[in-house]
Amino acid sequence: MDTAKLEENFDAKLLRNENIEPKDWMPDNYRKHVTRQVSQHAHSEIIGMLPEGNWITRAPSMRRKMVLLAKVQDEAGHGLYLYSAAETMGTSRDELLDQLNTGKAKYSSIFNYPTLTWSDMGAVGWLVDGAAIMNQVMLQRTSYGPYARAMVRICKEESFHQRQGFEIMQVLAAGTPAQKEMAQDSLNRWWWPSLMMFGPPDDQSPNTANAIKWKIKRESNDQLRQRFVNQTVPQAALLGLTVPDDALKWNEEKKGYDFGTPNWEEFNNVVRGNGPCNKERLAARNKAHSGGAWVRLAAATFAEKRNKAVAA
Repeated sequence: MDTAKLEENFDAKLLRNENIEPKDWMPDNYRKHVTRQVSQHAHSEIIGMLPEGNWITRAPSMRRKMVLLAKVQDEAGHGLYLYSAAETMGTSRDELLDQLNTGKAKYSSIFNYPTLTWSDMGAVGWLVDGAAIMNQVMLQRTSYGPYARAMVRICKEESFHQRQGFEIMQVLAAGTPAQKEMAQDSLNRWWWPSLMMFGPPDDQSPNTANAIKWKIKRESNDQLRQRFVNQTVPQAALLGLTVPDDALKWNEEKKGYDFGTPNWEEFNNVVRGNGPCNKERLAARNKAHSGGAWVRLAAATFAEKRNKAVAA
């Protein structure tokens, strides 16, 4: 079958909202786009464990420790699902991890900000995981089958993460004046980076057009950002906290909030590797990778022995 016919069949599957599967023919650019997006998603889950893992031993109660530990464990599992999905595109996990560890591959810019206080665990769960869910719910209908199926479980677990974060903020906001001030400070520091999580404005995003055309994404960066603001502002009001945006106001005509413009210069600087914690995150990731070399070797050796025994 010639390329034109293969492309026609590929486009027809997308029109019918059928999943593209690993053995299906697909354009090279589609394969590259999906591999980049899924692997960056996986990298974000793995790096995302670092700012939270730092607080497990310092959580204020045994219950909080257990919940945070479960959340970090979930994120490791999400990385595993997503690396497995990315591998079906033909790129090995070793290669994907090498791209992360050398800084060649990107991950979500949000994880290059420091978690300074316990209330940051609330803000990360409420805002960061809330933004992640906004992005990820639509990915349950993404056109690439393995990615879509991985997202079903991930979204269920992310909803738990968001509720955990909101509960922390709720307790602090209803606590002492110092606790409420701590919660407000976390909201002030995490609000704008959370809006940046959706990516640059649509007219400045080089990947949005193809992502929508190929149904990898079902909604654009700006659409998702608007929905996040509309959902989160009333939650902040319920907590008695103030969203740090002087331009924020309800727009009756569009049935949503008008809001200020994120600092895209800061966003681009963080993406380029110059954020507050970029170097720290990659250093921690490389240390963990080198420290785990003996585990990978032991697992590979055991698998080789088992395969030989089965073959015999």
